[in-house]
Amino acid sequence: MGAAVGKAAPAKARLDIAENTIFQRNRGIWDAAAACTNERLLDAVDEILDLAEAQPFPAASAAAARLDSALRAAMSLMMDEFMCLRVWNASSHDLRLAVDRLAVGASANALWQHTFPSTGDRSSSASTVGRASAGSPSSAPGDLVGFLDGEFLDELQLLCPASLLVLHEIAHRVIRAGYTKELVQKFTNSPCDVLDRFLSIFQGECSRRTTVDLIKRWSLATHLVGKALVVMQRQLYTHNSPGAFDALKDEYFLAITKNRILNLLKFADDFTSITSHEKLIYILGMYQALSEAAPGLLLMFTGPHKELVAERSEEILAKLAMSIRSMVASLIAKVRDGVSNTKNIVGVGVHPLTKYAVLCIERLAPHRDTLDLILASGGDDVASLSDLASRVVGSLEEKPVLPCDDDATAAATGSRHHLFHANNANFVLQSCKPLLGDEWPAARESVVERHVAGYAEACWAPVVACLEPAGRKPAAKVVAKFSAAFDRAYESQARCEVRDPALRDALRRAVSDKVVTAYGVYLKTHPKLEKKLRYTAGELGERLSELFEGEAAEHNK
Repeated sequence: MGAAVGKAAPAKARLDIAENTIFQRNRGIWDAAAACTNERLLDAVDEILDLAEAQPFPAASAAAARLDSALRAAMSLMMDEFMCLRVWNASSHDLRLAVDRLAVGASANALWQHTFPSTGDRSSSASTVGRASAGSPSSAPGDLVGFLDGEFLDELQLLCPASLLVLHEIAHRVIRAGYTKELVQKFTNSPCDVLDRFLSIFQGECSRRTTVDLIKRWSLATHLVGKALVVMQRQLYTHNSPGAFDALKDEYFLAITKNRILNLLKFADDFTSITSHEKLIYILGMYQALSEAAPGLLLMFTGPHKELVAERSEEILAKLAMSIRSMVASLIAKVRDGVSNTKNIVGVGVHPLTKYAVLCIERLAPHRDTLDLILASGGDDVASLSDLASRVVGSLEEKPVLPCDDDATAAATGSRHHLFHANNANFVLQSCKPLLGDEWPAARESVVERHVAGYAEACWAPVVACLEPAGRKPAAKVVAKFSAAFDRAYESQARCEVRDPALRDALRRAVSDKVVTAYGVYLKTHPKLEKKLRYTAGELGERLSELFEGEAAEHNK
């Protein structure tokens, strides 16, 4: 602008032109992509700054007041330019595509399980705590897995390099004018397209989404924001273009990070009052996402800001932990009430409540370390996932099992009781053994062994007792009575089913050890009975080897 009025021109004339250029502008200096499109306007700002430093007008004059007003307008323009500048690049095709796909329910579900895995895909109508989400770890879109793991972000240029040069230009003029405080205040509300795009995964249209969906999206967003901040910080501080903005980088990055992190924490805080066991796995995922992200997030802050974020994070983690402990108590009560409301247990197979309890444990097992930490700090009886497993599966153990008919003997009732509990305890043991370490399975094995022995005693001890008659009864009659008792016991057990091969063998072995062994000893002491026997000891063993096949045994006859 010096062609018309140079530095040697009267100060008032220079002010007139610069002031008019600033107040009559119809566009800014830089566009969003950091390309300078209005050098004349930038020259006008510099002219105002030169005049403000020179102070050519008397302090109380109208011209001095005009210069002060023009300086404020020039700085307001710099603030506007800063707010309109695209510092962070979220327009990358790959980034937009990835985030858009994460916003779709199926991809969000699959990737949530990739990040916070559960096991299997069995479902239960009892509760969503054990219900598999849509998708499974193996169904997570492969091109998005790397994105979630942070590898994708490392390859992206999140910082717009040209914008840093403009930030230096703006900071230089703002600092020169003494308006640094005002610019720093603008940092708080400055845009950050990268973080805002990640936050959009769970923000917006919240009223149209389920609680579970929102929790999943929040957990994914928290996971991604933590990784993105590391990449953003590295790119901002390692970019080789020194300038005036370097002195403000710390405050700038702190500002764009702080409010967004606090918004993340506020969103999580809204879910800390949930106590229904149906949401346990998801609240546990939320706790895990925050606890894993928090250390990295705190590295972004210093001083009182770090203290504030640390305090809020710890407060929300504590509230989530309290909510999780309440959910665990609710889960135990759910199973216990289910047992109480189950008036009659007739069959000997694995009960639906046992399957439900195991399904819960399976879903929680991938989060065992986190859950154990939460439960151990609660001071309750349930201090670990192993304790929880014992409580929920132990509720059925003392539940009596009713006989199949009103005329059943005490032996039949007792045998069904032990067979039912052996089946259920073994199902729990085999399902949870890989999940709960060594001590817990050892304790459950003793429960299975006790019921196997109890079954053999309740059902087959009366049969063996026939070999020990009172008085001097003829051996032939003793064997006949034994055979009849054996047939009755066998028929009562023929349709009982034990699906686990190892348990089936253990039961058969226990019965054989009791019945066949005693029968063999008796026959050895009465060798003359050989031609009058209905069963040899070997034939008894063969018949017992057919037990516990259920309906299949009937079809094979």
